[in-house]
Amino acid sequence: MVTTEILEASKQWLTSTFDQDTQKEIQDLINNSPEELTDRFYKNMEFGTGGMRGVMGAGTNRINKYTLGKATQGLSNFLLANNPGKELKTVIAFDCRHNSKEFAKVVADVFTANGIKVFLFDDLRTTPELSFAVRHLGCDAGIVLTASHNPPEYNGYKVYGADGCQVTPPNDGLIINEVNNVSFDKIKFDANDSLLTYIGAEIDEAFNEVSVAHGTFGDVNRGAVKVVFTALHGTSIMSVPQVLNKAGFSDVHLVEEQSKPNGDFPTVASPNPEEPEALAMATALADKIGAEILMGCDPDSDRLGIAVRDLDGNMKLLNGNQTMILMTDFLIKQKKAAGKLNGNQFTATTIVSSEMVKVLADHYGVETVITLTGFKWIGKAIADNPTKDFVGGGEESFGYMISDFVRDKDAVTSCLLACEMVAHAKANGTTLYQQLLDIYKEHGFYKESLISITKKGMDGAAQIQQMISDFRANPPKEIVGSKVKFVCDYESSIQKNLLTGEETSINVPKSNVLIYHTEDGTKLCVRPSGTEPKIKFYFGVKGELNNPKEAKQVEAKLDEKIQNIIETLNLK
Repeated sequence: MVTTEILEASKQWLTSTFDQDTQKEIQDLINNSPEELTDRFYKNMEFGTGGMRGVMGAGTNRINKYTLGKATQGLSNFLLANNPGKELKTVIAFDCRHNSKEFAKVVADVFTANGIKVFLFDDLRTTPELSFAVRHLGCDAGIVLTASHNPPEYNGYKVYGADGCQVTPPNDGLIINEVNNVSFDKIKFDANDSLLTYIGAEIDEAFNEVSVAHGTFGDVNRGAVKVVFTALHGTSIMSVPQVLNKAGFSDVHLVEEQSKPNGDFPTVASPNPEEPEALAMATALADKIGAEILMGCDPDSDRLGIAVRDLDGNMKLLNGNQTMILMTDFLIKQKKAAGKLNGNQFTATTIVSSEMVKVLADHYGVETVITLTGFKWIGKAIADNPTKDFVGGGEESFGYMISDFVRDKDAVTSCLLACEMVAHAKANGTTLYQQLLDIYKEHGFYKESLISITKKGMDGAAQIQQMISDFRANPPKEIVGSKVKFVCDYESSIQKNLLTGEETSINVPKSNVLIYHTEDGTKLCVRPSGTEPKIKFYFGVKGELNNPKEAKQVEAKLDEKIQNIIETLNLK
């Protein structure tokens, strides 16, 4: 049964503000699909702190011409109000998803209708190139139309500030207020194409050049590394092969069946390089040709998955924390070898990522800034430390950023860096996986895992809220036999020592996240997703590795411990 409120909201979309196709779609739902109508109108598509993401279709809780137009009108109002008399410029990129190109033009139309100049990429491009282009072109804002690794029915809208970083406080809140104050009949769709400029090859060349400059180190035989790469039908095909070739990696083999951009992602269940199944075709090709490394990117090319040969010669997919650890270790060592490690460097990671990043950085005398989840906060850390040298930073969700020429996850340069590390390891008579085990031997074997519980729709949102409320009200006193020492509640900004009762403040912005630390170093994080109908549980455990040959046994014990936590807490 459709409520009166939802029916009234849907009938607003039958007015002349909306085009005839939209009106027809809504009328069909009113007549035939009450449940679908409810899902489309029970809330507004939320414009969050980085933009929005959702299923495409007509309605307030969908991605469409009007919800995108509302967001862009609000952003335009913000830019105009805060830059009086300035010639404003924006840059827009889009990925391989259905309607992304058309949506990008809608966004461009609204900007130009508001007198704002637009640089629009002539074809799909990666998110890191968009971030780079914002500063390269001196723009006041950037937009990328993407839904990352979500299913094919999704699309989204990410907003970048003048520094090339996703918007951060206080501007994110101010933009949200402007967007919320826009009514659909106030959106300006009447484009002024004289303010529109298409861009392409020139920006590509500039981005590729700086990527190579930051992702290669010294003279090493790059042509000796056999590489497999898959674009998983996404935008990375526009950048990664070109950057690898420019750097000198000449033995690169593409998974041709996945090289053509396609918003249906026909060869994978999910275009997410975090999942081994997504890299199955790349793994098969790697085994066929004897490749030393395989890599895959998500549709907008901000996430990177890599696999390398383990001690038995099998391809092993590294998780995001392991990739981050290897890259951080390599970059710091390169700084040290060049005589540039002077105590002014810092790296960055997030509250849900591996504790090992800080352990590693501390070993070299490098500061670690720990932020909330999301690369907007790592970008903000760079802005907050303008006199310090940013080495690199990452998070557990398969994202890394080298230096600061891009201010978001950058799978393009990270692909290059991964190959560079393999080349250097090979030149030193070792392998990348052996180097990871050497790090574990020296600093401890840290193992992390993640599970996501999906709860869709209005009822699902309430269930997710109830789950985290239950954890907040009744925190576990112990986790698989180890007493919980600290409870960190990022919503209240309080860390409490359960053993002493002492409370201290957490000095990061508020967020609906709970983290538990036990006496034996186990870590549990509880966090609702900001972009999907999921609640996520992150696990971190630690062991000792005395002999790299015992890595499998140690890892198996750590995996068993994580599984015990999941079963004990009845997470399903």
